[in-house]
Amino acid sequence: MRLTFQPHHARCAHGVGCIVIFLLSLSCFAQTAPQATAGGQPAAPQVIPLGEAIRRAQANEPNFATASAEAKATALDRSISRAALLPNAMYHNQFLYTQGNGIGTTKAADGTVTPAPPIFIANNAVHEYMSQAVVNETIGLKPVADVRLADATAARAAAEYEISRRGLVATVVGLYYSLTASEHKVTVAERAENEAAGFTDLTGKREAAREVAHADVVKAQLLQQQRERDLADAKLAADRSRLELGVLLFPDPRTSYATESTPLPVMPSRADVEAQATAHNPDLKSALAAVHMSDAEVLGARAAYLPDLALNFNYGIDAAQFAAKGANGVSNLGYSASATVDIPVWDWLATPHRVKQTEIRRNAVRVALTWTQRRLVAVLDEAYAEAAEAQRQAASLDLSATTAAESLRLTKLRYTAGEATALEVVDAQTALTTAENAREDGVVRYETGLANLQTLTGTL
Repeated sequence: MRLTFQPHHARCAHGVGCIVIFLLSLSCFAQTAPQATAGGQPAAPQVIPLGEAIRRAQANEPNFATASAEAKATALDRSISRAALLPNAMYHNQFLYTQGNGIGTTKAADGTVTPAPPIFIANNAVHEYMSQAVVNETIGLKPVADVRLADATAARAAAEYEISRRGLVATVVGLYYSLTASEHKVTVAERAENEAAGFTDLTGKREAAREVAHADVVKAQLLQQQRERDLADAKLAADRSRLELGVLLFPDPRTSYATESTPLPVMPSRADVEAQATAHNPDLKSALAAVHMSDAEVLGARAAYLPDLALNFNYGIDAAQFAAKGANGVSNLGYSASATVDIPVWDWLATPHRVKQTEIRRNAVRVALTWTQRRLVAVLDEAYAEAAEAQRQAASLDLSATTAAESLRLTKLRYTAGEATALEVVDAQTALTTAENAREDGVVRYETGLANLQTLTGTL
């Protein structure tokens, strides 16, 4: 490795800044330079299985991170709403100063001297100290409705999180299998280019031996040029697929890695798919949670018809001295308790209208639930039929590729023997390349269809 530095006419303002820029440049170069083994050969790229790719994408994809954070946050709302059902305690401290009425002290008949009263009748003394432990509790239907709403909201957020997770899995699976197919298509393009180059060489030799016309050489050269362009396009498509998936997997999308080639998975039975989809479908769970949320909102609106009972208990001091005993030896410590019942009487029909409003929205949510149930049946049938047909066609496409390879072999033999034309060889080569590319597309279609089915049932 050799680094060449060109002189720069502009000078840095400070020598230290130049050194820092130089070190940062070396750091960036070291990060982007390919790693090498001890023998100087490039290190083999890291093989990323599909499961590892999904795990890495879940750690890097921002929309999934948002859904995960929302699910965790709404789960905490459940404990917050339940805490509202329980009594809360606090320690209250206050000092209050009020202007006196100017009379000074007063003396009772028994000789007891008391401070002058404050000028504000709502206050108890010129100097008033409060230090009390306070316990409050409110009993009503609204807090119960809030707990139910928080539970349903948390359930819906969890379902939305699962929907986001499955959507990300489907995206990663599609990119993963597309990259694998793109790499296989590069191999197909390389074979086709080598095949075309060999045919060009064969026609040139036969033309030199005066066995074929120059037109055969021209056809072979045109085919070879097209195969070279196809190879360049296949490499470009593979690089594009690698970068798209690399964005989800690595801090640097240009990191070298390889996908894992595995045998085609087996289709699950229809009964298993239907059972799993019914029990583990997040769209259905989200719709059910939305119905529960609307029920809780209706209950909360109806709670305004009922009274609330508020209980309060205080213990401590509320006196003119900050002490357990007053000037006359009387204890300042004491307690007070109160119970308040607020009975709703008239609110200009706001409560009935609010109840009607929540009931209207609940009816719409119930319609959405039934639609989700019907949609689940249709989507399940479509996904299963797509995967089954893709599996059947994958086997047929593999057989077509094998047949096309045999056809090309026989056509080349016939051409060498002078029994076939160059156009037949070109057609056979094109047919083989088309069949092999179609086979790769068929494999991706089946793997993607099966992955969508597994995503729908929650098994992936």
